[in-house]
Amino acid sequence: MAPYSLLVTRLQKALGVRQYHVASVLCQRAKVAMSHFEPNDYIRYDLLEKNINIVRKRLNRPLTLSEKIVYGHLDDPANQDIERGKTYLRLRPDRVAMQDATAQMAMLQFISSGLPKVAVPSTIHCDHLIEAQLGGEKDLRRAKDINQEVYNFLATAGAKYGVGFWRPGSGIIHQIILENYAYPGVLLIGTDSHTPNGGGLGGICIGVGGADAVDVMAGIPWELKCPKVIGVKLTGSLSGWTSPKDVILKVAGILTVKGGTGAIVEYHGPGVDSISCTGMATICNMGAEIGATTSVFPYNHRMKKYLSKTGRTDIANLADEFKDHLVPDPGCHYDQLIEINLNELKPHINGPFTPDLAHPVAEVGAVAEKEGWPVDIRVGLIGSCTNSSYEDMGRSAAVAKQALAHGLKCKSQFTITPGSEQIRATIERDGYAQILRDVGGIVLANACGPCIGQWDRKDIKKGEKNTIVTSYNRNFTGRNDANPETHAFVTSPEIVTALAIAGTLKFNPETDFLTGKDGKKFKLEAPDADELPRMDFDPGQDTYQHPPKDSSGQRVDVSPTSQRLQLLEPFDKWDGKDLEDLQILIKKHGIRWVVIGDENYGEGSSREHAALEPRHLGGRAIITKSFARIHETNLKKQGLLPLTFADPADYNKIHPVDKLTIQGLKDFAPGKPLKCIIKHPNGTQETISLNHTFNETQIEWFRAGSALNRMKELQQ
Repeated sequence: MAPYSLLVTRLQKALGVRQYHVASVLCQRAKVAMSHFEPNDYIRYDLLEKNINIVRKRLNRPLTLSEKIVYGHLDDPANQDIERGKTYLRLRPDRVAMQDATAQMAMLQFISSGLPKVAVPSTIHCDHLIEAQLGGEKDLRRAKDINQEVYNFLATAGAKYGVGFWRPGSGIIHQIILENYAYPGVLLIGTDSHTPNGGGLGGICIGVGGADAVDVMAGIPWELKCPKVIGVKLTGSLSGWTSPKDVILKVAGILTVKGGTGAIVEYHGPGVDSISCTGMATICNMGAEIGATTSVFPYNHRMKKYLSKTGRTDIANLADEFKDHLVPDPGCHYDQLIEINLNELKPHINGPFTPDLAHPVAEVGAVAEKEGWPVDIRVGLIGSCTNSSYEDMGRSAAVAKQALAHGLKCKSQFTITPGSEQIRATIERDGYAQILRDVGGIVLANACGPCIGQWDRKDIKKGEKNTIVTSYNRNFTGRNDANPETHAFVTSPEIVTALAIAGTLKFNPETDFLTGKDGKKFKLEAPDADELPRMDFDPGQDTYQHPPKDSSGQRVDVSPTSQRLQLLEPFDKWDGKDLEDLQILIKKHGIRWVVIGDENYGEGSSREHAALEPRHLGGRAIITKSFARIHETNLKKQGLLPLTFADPADYNKIHPVDKLTIQGLKDFAPGKPLKCIIKHPNGTQETISLNHTFNETQIEWFRAGSALNRMKELQQ
């Protein structure tokens, strides 16, 4: 067998791969490290500038900020076809981040690739496997015990392949990225749908499946359909009870859960400067709920302040030098434009069961009574990757402190999830955590917890109708506690706190009064809190594991008898024939089958298990009216066919008793529709047309059986 270095060279030539860490040795105007943890990997604003200039000359028009950052990371800016919403771009992301639930499959796939080290800075974050039950310390100890096998695998795989490892208890991936890795102009991909959180620091941060992460870690250009750009112009300024969360709650109400699909949402305008950096991150984070590829804010003094406070003044100074490339050009064009006057924006609360059902807080009680939703609030929950910053905790504590001064505690149960160990340690030092405990709260572990369903809820039985309010991002049926009768509403942390104190959706803190322990009525004042701590952040416990310089003796810990982990075997290759007589049924009977779906199929998650498991069980195609972006890519990566009805009305022609044959795969080509023959039980047939978005590279994935199979073919 050829030496590994020769294999890598061949692979790089075949795919146009950049040499490993070549960026760290190229000349640049100023050498500033991407992070404290990778001192030899530098920010390449000079390359960003060069690529932007090439593209601007080609397109001959002003560029949006989104375009500057995305096109500034093109693999071949001089020759890349660029058309919003149509062409596929080959991009060179700066780094990869993975949460522990998705990192397992991503690292197993990377191991299967045969490569010895990741080609770009990459990290693993242990935040998804910690169940909220009793409180932070006890829950963390329990999670370490239950998930020891997974944590050992991720830690040893990270050490073996050069990936930084954030241990359980470190915090939520997106908060860690904001504190340590995001910076203006970065192109970062993460194996979680809320990766866009980093847009609050001026980066293009995009959620992907694990197979996409493997491409980037292998040094292969990453493909993304050229996104459209939706502009959101902000005027006025935030004040009173209105918070950054209300901006995205309003936008979600306007665009709905699929209105941002295929687009980057770019915020701009004079109102931006009234929003803190972490507030901008909140807005970008929840942009995932409208289907957006990602969201981004232009670089400004709020970001500079945050960078400096988190120990990255050198990055802020470098960003100042290249600021023209970190803001949109005057006169740039947006595919759609929304305008929001922050002076007129009122506190919002969205739900239940969908994050785009928007209500002003002042009206939600009356709507709930009309619709038959429970108005009594069982639990209020603050924190999550969306709203767990120092400012969020400070504003919530400011509300709680007022209630305590009048002898009140929360009528509802109340939980607090710090976003990171740094946030936890700092709010403990500055007294916020104790105030929130005093009002009746329980501080949970620095992890995702109830936001993703990791909640051992005891106060209700499954099927019991009840209401909770959260500062989270998602509230789909059963999302938080697996109870389909839980009516979950999302709002800002300060509104959650006020509603938990009042115990009812019918309370409007802007106008309504509470009754103190002394019987006197009082009204809560709008909360005011520092956006950043006056002293430096308290880093808390050291929870980061550096990958060793020499990992040659490192062994990856995967037991051959494990019930949770298994090294991967490749899927079978396409047999060269049309897919005939596919059964429209999901079973474990060894037959090939197809799924028929409606709009936005695969909405709401980056987990590629939703693609791996159907493929493993014999699934070959998914036919829908439309797909969520990440899931569509995940299906392609695993050798399935995500197809859409050329005529959406054809959805009604197919019934579960029918069988389908998909024709045209021998001549499978970009832009060329496939035919589907519907065979009815009575012997009649109908033919319909199916569209697809495969390009040449993705068609090669299908023919090879999966993207990973194709990568291994190229190595050979």
